[in-house]
This record gives sequence, structure tokens and C-alpha cells, in this order.
Amino acid sequence: MPVRPISCTSFQRMMKVAAIFAVALLAVAAKPAGKQSTAIPKERYLSPLEMVSSRDGRLLYVVCQDSDEVRVVEVLSNKVIGSVPVGHMPRGIAMSPDGRQLYVTNAWSDTVSVIDTATLQVVQTLTTGSEPSGVVSDRDGTTLYVANRLSGDVSVIDLKDSRETKRLLAGRGASYLALSPDGKWIYCTHIYPNAGAFRSQPNSEITVIDTERQVVVERKLLHNVAGVFHIALSADGRLGVAAQLRPKNLIPLAHVEHGWAFGDSLTLFGEDVGGTVQIPIDELDRYYALPWGVAIAPDKSKIFLTTAGSQSVTVIDVPSLLKTVRARRQPFVNDLSASADYVIARIPVGHNPRGVLLSPDGKHLYVANRLDDNIAVIDTTSDKVMSTIDLGGPKNVDALRRGERLFYTADFAFQGQFGCANCHLDATIDGLQWDLEPDGFGKDIVDNRSLENLAGTEPFKWNGGNADMPTECGPRTEKFFFRSQSFNQQQLTDLVTFVFSLPYRPNRARLANGDLTPAQERGKAIFERTKYKNGKPIPDSNQCGTCHSGPKYTNQKQVDVGTGKPTDRAPVVDVPQLPNVAYSAPYLHDGSARSLEEIWTVFNPKDTHGVSNDLTKDELNDLIEYLKTL
Repeated sequence: MPVRPISCTSFQRMMKVAAIFAVALLAVAAKPAGKQSTAIPKERYLSPLEMVSSRDGRLLYVVCQDSDEVRVVEVLSNKVIGSVPVGHMPRGIAMSPDGRQLYVTNAWSDTVSVIDTATLQVVQTLTTGSEPSGVVSDRDGTTLYVANRLSGDVSVIDLKDSRETKRLLAGRGASYLALSPDGKWIYCTHIYPNAGAFRSQPNSEITVIDTERQVVVERKLLHNVAGVFHIALSADGRLGVAAQLRPKNLIPLAHVEHGWAFGDSLTLFGEDVGGTVQIPIDELDRYYALPWGVAIAPDKSKIFLTTAGSQSVTVIDVPSLLKTVRARRQPFVNDLSASADYVIARIPVGHNPRGVLLSPDGKHLYVANRLDDNIAVIDTTSDKVMSTIDLGGPKNVDALRRGERLFYTADFAFQGQFGCANCHLDATIDGLQWDLEPDGFGKDIVDNRSLENLAGTEPFKWNGGNADMPTECGPRTEKFFFRSQSFNQQQLTDLVTFVFSLPYRPNRARLANGDLTPAQERGKAIFERTKYKNGKPIPDSNQCGTCHSGPKYTNQKQVDVGTGKPTDRAPVVDVPQLPNVAYSAPYLHDGSARSLEEIWTVFNPKDTHGVSNDLTKDELNDLIEYLKTL
């Protein structure tokens, strides 16, 4: 689609109107209801994410993320017959081997709800690591494994004693788990890349756990991969499949129209492929954004893959795929002509399809359309949608929901390559640094910043060049990112409304009563100090609290803190907000600091970014412990 011309006057008017409407809509949605209030309540959508079925296939148990519940669907009638409230922001679900219990991870409660399938009641709550996501039971039902996204580990829970016995170190953003058919291994994928050298290709892994010894025995390295999602094993255990992204973040984003900001792909592993092989699912002139949920047919004839940004399910013929892999030998993951050899169908489904589930007999595929509050049912013989299960969510589509759909779709980018959610995975970060064309090729490398609670942190961009969110998301995105006609005025307003609605995730560094630990108290004193240790005053401009002031710890100004690089056009950077800073590594404007500690031990040799050279290691640790509480 051609870029739509727009006059400067019209552009400025559109930005102002979009900002006013977005803030007004958000204020109305957030206004507390009272006797005198006429506020329009925020719709409580369901947002189905993951599913499991009963052992006989008669029932579906569906995790509904936004309504904090599991809905129970009778497959024969396609009707919801029950609902079970669980913890906050449920994300994963698994069933015990005997079918008597469900395990549901509650990402923002750091717990697992144990549901009795006979009574549909939560009978127990288990404690996990930070932001539990994927969950799976071992084969005999004695041990539960939980992937913790924020703590980057896997909790091992003894179900007899109902306690966590150990945590296994995984990659960053541990998220999805799969048990091998023989029960010997658990495979874990990771939504964020592992920390690496600055401006090097990102790398991730599949962490392999031995269930007998309960230890990590292998890390299958995934080169040039960041963002690995669902993983599945064939019934015979000879083929494993993981959905993933291959970002092209080391080259200027100007190459969108020449092919690729992201490569949508799969990693194959196991005896059928003789190692680890990456294969593309994109086409020469069309991309299938955000490969997410994956399932393998019981007879290993097909692989089914949701592409969450493209509103579709990709169907892969396994015999043709394996023939291609064996014939080619050399890596062909960047060959966009390859998918024609094994992709046999692209099935349109609803908005933001995520989890997939095959019926026990393999005849039906269930697809959770997260932003439609329904389940698509696909006939796996004809590869067509045969029905849709309405889960009973609100029928009104409000501004926030419309904006969320825009955020998660890739429809607006040239050839459907990517959308906002490609870089802001699950509306967070991607852990990458990007070379964005508006700043010049190879200039102003930028780290991906968090989107949590952005209102009141303007201006945007690391150089403060965008005064408001409509400017950040509007024609700039259309021209330089999407390379295509982008949002109209209403769509832009909806998108900004959604982005401004994103809340803070729970801060795990804070004590429940709001008090600070002794180390955090000492760190607070260092953050607020106005004098060097020798008693001399620290200049106002170099005190932490000068730049990082206000309710969100930013004075909303641009300053030079001495972290500029030869690639930067200017050393001046926007002062970032600090709440939940612990969750957004790497750091600095270009992501060159891999940890909070490196900000001051590596990149502050002359005390231009606050005064840190007179601190002992213990004092610096105290400062960091305090920053984690903000």
C-alpha cells in the first residue's frame, strides 16, 4: 500500500486530537465507580490463552488471562459449563497424569492454583518463582515443573509435600515447557534472549531437564534467535518443534522492503533431523508474524502453528518437511522460497491466536483466539475452520480492546512482516537493541524500553525527539517502520489508549508491608545523598534525585551523562523512568550495559552519571537493591 501524504497542519491537528481522546478514554476507563459516578466501566474481557482437554476429550479447560479464571467447555455442545477463579494473570495450564487435577500458573501472583477436576474448586495454592508461565507434571504425577519468566529458572515442586524443592537455572525469560513422551526429559523455551556481547547476534536456548535426577543436562543453543515460544514433541519422541523469531536487529530497519525485520521460523530437533535445524515459515512476498503455539499430529503427518500477528494457523506437511531438511543439509533458514516445499495451508482464524490443542484422536485442532474470546475448531483433515466456541466474554469492543488488537497485529506492516508486539513481546520488551533508520544508518543504536505506565513520562525516544505518544506511534511508525499505509485517526487514538493503559507488573523486590530491608534503606540513602564521602557537596546536576525525580523518577528532560558512543549523533539522552527497572535489562540508551551493576562499574569512569567511584562494592550493591524497589 502506498504511504498516504499528509500536510503538516493536518498532522499536528491529528496528533493533538488523538492525544486528547486517548487520555480522556483512559481516564474514563480507569475512573472508580461510585454512587455519583457515570463513568463507563472497563470491559472485562476473557482473553483465552492456553487449553488442556480431559482424558476422554469431552471437556476443554481454557485459561482466560484477563478474567483470572479457567472456563470449562463441553466439546459436544460447544458450551461453557463452568468457571473456576484462579490467581492474577493466569498464563499456563497442565493436567495431572490421572486427570484429577489441573495446575494453573498465575503470572502476577507467583503461584500455581491446583484445581480438582471433579468439584471444579481450587484445592491448593503452590508458591513458585517470579512470573510463572509454563507448567508440566512429570509422568508419574509426583513432581511439578514451572517455568518462571522473570527469575529465569524452573521451579521443581514436590506435589506430595506441596513445596518447592529446588530451582533450576534456565535461560532468560523461561516460559514454555514440554514433556517427552517417555517422560525422561522436559524441554524449556525462553521468550527473551540470553545476555551476550553488545551488538552481537542474539542467542537463545532450549533447556533440557532430566526428570529422574531433576537437573539440567543440556542447553540446545539457538543461534540468531530471540523469542522462543511453544514447544511440542511427536508421539514417538523423534521430532521436537519450537516456534521462534529470528530478529534482524543488527542492520538498519530500512531493509524492511528488501526482506525482513524478523524471520518467522521453527527449530526442529531430535532423531528425525539428526540435530538442531532451523527452518523458515515465511514466503517471498508474505510473512507470518509471531509464530507462537505449536502442535504435532498424533500420526506425525502435520505440524500446526499459530501465527499470532497474522491471525492464522500454518499447516506443515511433516514428510515433505523432513525430505527438505535431509536433502538440503546446509542451513536454509533465510531462504524464503523454502516454505513452499512443506507449508500446505494457511488457515485464517481470529485475533491474536495463541495456544493450540489437538483432540485426543487428532481429528480436531482447538485454537485460542485471545482477542476474540473464542476458540476456533479446525478439521485437521480438510484444514478448515468447522466451528467457533464462544466463551461468553463481553460483546462490546471498546477502545482499549480495539487498540490491543492493533498492537498485536502485523497487518499494517509491509507484507505483514511485524507489529508492535514483535518488539514488545506480551507488551513488555524483547531484550534487543535496534538500528532505526530515522536516526541514520548505523547511528543512534537504541535499546528497547519498557511500556509500563508510560503516561507522564513524555517525551519519547531515547533522544526525546517525540513529544507525545501519538507522534511515537503515528506517521513515524508508518513511514520508517511499517513502510506502508498505517493507522487512521481513530485507530491511532485506540492504539495510544491501549499503550497508556499498560500497568506496572508486580514488583517482587518490595516487602509486602512496604518497608525497605536494611540493604535497601542504605541504598536509598546513597540514591538521595547530596555530598561526597569527604563532605564536599555533589553538584545538583550529578545527584541521582535531580534527574530521577517525580512520581516516576524522571524529570522528563534530556541530559548528557557521559554514556554517548561514537555511533551517537549527540551524547544527550532522555532521562528514563525507573519503576520496575530490574525487569528491563539491558541498560543505557543503547543497551550496552548488561546489568545494573555495569552502568556504574563499566560505563561511569568519570562520575558523570551520578557519583559512584567512591562507593564500595557492598555500597553499590545496596544502591542496586534500592533501585529494584522503585
